Amino acid sequence: MEQMTLFDRTIVQPLAERLRPQNLEEFAGQPHLLGRGKVLRRLIEADQISSMIFWGPPGVGKTTLARIIAGRTRATFIDFSAVTSGIKEIRTVMQQAEDNRRYGEKTIVFVDEIHRFNKAQQDAFLPYVEKGSIILIGATTENPSFEINSALLSRCRVFVLQSLTGEDLIYLLKRALISEKGYGNQTIHITEDMLALIAGFANGDARGALSTLEMVILNGDIDETGAITVSMETLSQATQKKSLLYDKKGEEHYNLISALHKSMRNSDPDAAVYWLARMLEAGEDPLYVARRVIRFASEDIGLADSHALPLAVAAYQACHFIGMPECTVHLTEAVVYMALAPKSNALYRAYETAKLDAIEQLAEPVPLVIRNAVTGLMKELDYGKGYQYAHDMEDKIADMQCLPDSLADRRYYHPTEEGAEGILKERLTQILDWRDQQKKRLQAERQRNEPQAETPPQAAGHQT
Repeated sequence: MEQMTLFDRTIVQPLAERLRPQNLEEFAGQPHLLGRGKVLRRLIEADQISSMIFWGPPGVGKTTLARIIAGRTRATFIDFSAVTSGIKEIRTVMQQAEDNRRYGEKTIVFVDEIHRFNKAQQDAFLPYVEKGSIILIGATTENPSFEINSALLSRCRVFVLQSLTGEDLIYLLKRALISEKGYGNQTIHITEDMLALIAGFANGDARGALSTLEMVILNGDIDETGAITVSMETLSQATQKKSLLYDKKGEEHYNLISALHKSMRNSDPDAAVYWLARMLEAGEDPLYVARRVIRFASEDIGLADSHALPLAVAAYQACHFIGMPECTVHLTEAVVYMALAPKSNALYRAYETAKLDAIEQLAEPVPLVIRNAVTGLMKELDYGKGYQYAHDMEDKIADMQCLPDSLADRRYYHPTEEGAEGILKERLTQILDWRDQQKKRLQAERQRNEPQAETPPQAAGHQT
């Protein structure tokens, strides 16, 4: 535990830290968990806390909630940082918790940013959680399904904390203006509209809202009486650039690219452009977005519009040539085109279906008729025997079976009637009809060439 020095006493804590709630009554937001009669509130009030993970965006109260639990529960509380601690520190703390257990004392270990621990570090907690030596409370902004070991996650309840609403944030801002821990002892002139703008700028983050309020007050105009007036000019300067919630390797990264992909698939260009802007303005690599658009061009449009793929590739090249921010317009062009193009997933379905057959029948031999006979031995073994060069045929189609015998009649590509794929569907129908006619013709020839069974002699004495 850190000791406070005389110099620390002169340091003024940030507003967000000074106003950190001390009990559930002061806590703002999360009514689905902490409202009267809700499960987490009941567990806290009954002091029946088990190991749990708090998952939610920054500034929604994960650390604060852990500290409130510490204040209410009859247990030793250890605050642990995943950023600065290693396995050695974990083992030291776990030994302390084990000693407490022998004396009948509970130990709550709070791990902030638990997703930053690697597998070995997370595994170090597991035996102590299993034995009940500790009650683990982890806080993370990342999806626990991806970032927490499955063995550890299975022993913890996950509680999802949601972004605070605008009303929640305005309540916190007003409390800061009247609380003695905030600006209750000062005269602050700031309008309701300004508080609403700060709340909107904070985007659900209580810490961000309070930090912005503190900034505009510190830069406000002070009159001769000491009163501070916040002007719109000061507020505008403090809120020029919003820090968007985004982690290029985290869950939000995949949420946003999924939103872009599905908006294009649903032919919604406005939504697609919005999600594109969300990604690019948060710092996403434009080449990553361009690669996903290239995939979309074949997966969701395919041959319904054969121009989609080259346009997507051109957008990637443009991004590579000129980079951000100029390439935003090229990606916008590509995204809007994809959204408005006719849709077909026939190519995607064709490959996925063929993949299953390929995996299950990897040893299926290539038909001899379409093998290359590059040596004399291969010719003797009938490699290429009966091969017909399609360009020499009248209809430019050879009557050959190109699939293995076990898959002779298998169909993978089922074209839709969307866009240009309707023309391809008509062409494929003609080809299939031609093959069907050839098959019937061959069957008829075989029947004609088969030897006829002899007519049995007439029974003796039978009169015709």
